[in-house]
Amino acid sequence: MTAAPRLTHAAAALTHEIEVLDEFGATRHVSIPAERALTVFVDKRELVTLMTLGAAPELLVLGYLRNQRLVDSVADIDSITVDWDVNAAAVKTRAGIERFDEKTAKRVVTTGCGQGTVFGDLMGDLESIRLPSPNDPAARLSQHALYGLLNAMRLQESTYKSAGSVHGCALFRQDELLMFVEDVGRHNAIDTIAGWMWLHDVTGADKIFYTTGRLTSEMVIKSAQMGVPIVVSRSGITQMGHALAQRLGLALFGRATNRHFICYSGFDRFDAQPEPPRAAAPIATTASVD
Repeated sequence: MTAAPRLTHAAAALTHEIEVLDEFGATRHVSIPAERALTVFVDKRELVTLMTLGAAPELLVLGYLRNQRLVDSVADIDSITVDWDVNAAAVKTRAGIERFDEKTAKRVVTTGCGQGTVFGDLMGDLESIRLPSPNDPAARLSQHALYGLLNAMRLQESTYKSAGSVHGCALFRQDELLMFVEDVGRHNAIDTIAGWMWLHDVTGADKIFYTTGRLTSEMVIKSAQMGVPIVVSRSGITQMGHALAQRLGLALFGRATNRHFICYSGFDRFDAQPEPPRAAAPIATTASVD
């Protein structure tokens, strides 16, 4: 049995305090997200620079390598060392990455914060993805459990509440929160969760992925690569994200806050318990004057 990769634990401070001037001419101190650059080197070769909060940088790098399909197994990685003095993450593999130049030659810069980057064909390997059947009770979601999930996120302490300007992602088993992380971009946050799952050999078949960001094609693909059949977003969806979800059999929920949501796809994974119709507000009338 191959040992798990050796990781540093170089979590950085998530916020930074600055002095601001408000509309009343008063100076005060506020917290803002502490964005920083992290350049990733694989076997001493520069791969990419990620802009990140640095909450769990080793997991971010691990998940990035997985989601970019650069490494096939967590056992291929010997160590990940993060050093904030030089803003770098050094990845040492056990036997190198086969066809490294070929795999990293073609890039697709995706939408959104941090400009996610996908190496190779954006649609590569989709046909090999197999999500659990909608008939599997563990791969379904009830309206009651969805409300529980959204309430858990409402109560979750976060950098967003204190400083704003970040995205959060979480992994659930029904309404049980398993992992939560925030970063400057949703791509980093989902990669960090993917890294955590990979490191701890957590499968996605009975999990639900939550994000504050919109459901673009890359977010849908990464969720499917993690084996997660249900995705919930506080935001909306793009046309390509929707098309890919239908093709892959994902259930996508968007505009999900409190007791409001839209199910965009994967209706067969959802056990709906519709809210009673709300009474229409009375229409005000004005007496006519002759």
